[in-house]
Amino acid sequence: MPAETHVGRTPLGPDEVLTLVRERLAAILEIEEDRVTLDARFADDLDADSLALIELVEELEEELGERTVGFRVDDEDLADLHTVREAVDYIVVRLAAADGATS
Repeated sequence: MPAETHVGRTPLGPDEVLTLVRERLAAILEIEEDRVTLDARFADDLDADSLALIELVEELEEELGERTVGFRVDDEDLADLHTVREAVDYIVVRLAAADGATS
């Protein structure tokens, strides 16, 4: 029987997504995790350039793709995400949509 890594996992909520984003982004930017708050703006507050955000997306897609089949961040949408809160909200919606598509 094939191992289905996405089966039996509960969907991630906003708090879990924030924790994941906070950990990954802090590591990429080499900053303290407590700087990555919901209201932090990627460019202005965290000095995150587009390459850092692409790296974040790649790590999130890898991590969340193991939990939810079909999870992807559209390149066009990335330009519209300016704060950590916007990113967390976007990811929660995408996870719910991907989870609904596989149910």
